[in-house]
Amino acid sequence: MKTAISLIILFVIIVLLEVYAFQAIKTITKSKVIRYSWLFVSIAVYANFAYVALTYDRTQGQTPQFQMAMGILLTVLIPKLMVLIFMFGEDIYRWILKLISAVTSGNTMPLAGRRKFISQISLGLAAIPFVSFIYGIVQGKYNYKVLKYQLTFKDLPEAFDGFTITQISDIHSGSFTNREKIQYGVDLINEQKSDIMLFTGDIVNNKADEMDNWIAVFDKLEAKEGKYSILGNHDYGDYMDWDNPQDKIDNFQKVKDIHEKIGFDLLLDEHRYLEKDGQKIALLGVENWGKGFNKAGDLQRAAAGIQKEDFKILMSHDPSHWEEKVKKDPFNYQLTLSGHTHGLQMGIEIPGWFKWSPSKYAYKQWAGLYEEAGRVINVNRGFGYHAFPGRVGIWPEITVIELKKS
Repeated sequence: MKTAISLIILFVIIVLLEVYAFQAIKTITKSKVIRYSWLFVSIAVYANFAYVALTYDRTQGQTPQFQMAMGILLTVLIPKLMVLIFMFGEDIYRWILKLISAVTSGNTMPLAGRRKFISQISLGLAAIPFVSFIYGIVQGKYNYKVLKYQLTFKDLPEAFDGFTITQISDIHSGSFTNREKIQYGVDLINEQKSDIMLFTGDIVNNKADEMDNWIAVFDKLEAKEGKYSILGNHDYGDYMDWDNPQDKIDNFQKVKDIHEKIGFDLLLDEHRYLEKDGQKIALLGVENWGKGFNKAGDLQRAAAGIQKEDFKILMSHDPSHWEEKVKKDPFNYQLTLSGHTHGLQMGIEIPGWFKWSPSKYAYKQWAGLYEEAGRVINVNRGFGYHAFPGRVGIWPEITVIELKKS
């Protein structure tokens, strides 16, 4: 029932978007060629998405073809929201004028016609997200950014003062199409020359064989003191149809095997001690735990054998785990590293001043650093992309963290 209601609401919104956008076109031009071309493009985009959605093989999960169809649909739809806002606002203004004339003396005025300049403004502003989405699909998804942070902790062992961590997350190899660009991203990771490298989950979209063509790229990742990883929600194969349960089980094992092939120590509710000059810190990794997602992660199991006074770095894919469990845990997990959200791959960021994405309405911690009661989480925006085949304003991220003792 809820699904049917959601689909009806979505249908109504799309109809409103198309009606108002077409009204804007009609207001600024009398050319039938332009008007019919506008309608043709809109219909073609919907038809393409419907065809791909209805015919793609669900045993393969979301293919690059499906993602591109989704990307084209969003590129056409989202700019029309700008048109809707302006044109609907003008309708409210037109009806207010008419109602005022109806209750005052004199004849009731007819409903005012649409103003050409309002339509021109709305379409002009709609061009901004339209161009942004095209850039995001063509180039933005490869616009890798290295974000560097220096984090200070009172209880950090002195031997680890200046210790560096490179965090990457959400590779989503099943979405990749450009080997040269991915190789550039991997080379950029290696240029950071950090002490350790931590990968916080989602190496594939669904199937282990998505990584087959990329192992030779990612096995070149380097870190002086080791590479460690965890699983993300997509690594369990939960988002596609399987011919039988055993295929899903076998695929999950193959996904876990990938980590060893590219030189990562996969932590499955486990921990490792990192030692330096006779001192140590604890590195923990849990299976995926997410509010509304798979809750396989067992923090207590991962921490078995660790002392409360130990300095701890926790890898947990979904930041909702930190919000719901980790930050409240009296065991004191000083630093948590997560990913998962991708920052929804679209938003607006002006470093040091402004940060917004629709992702913030789903996750309290959705991108970057957050601190509460002396405990810190970094939510990496992800290396790859999924569902929408691009990035707009929220760029792929390589995080470098330097630990400092206060």
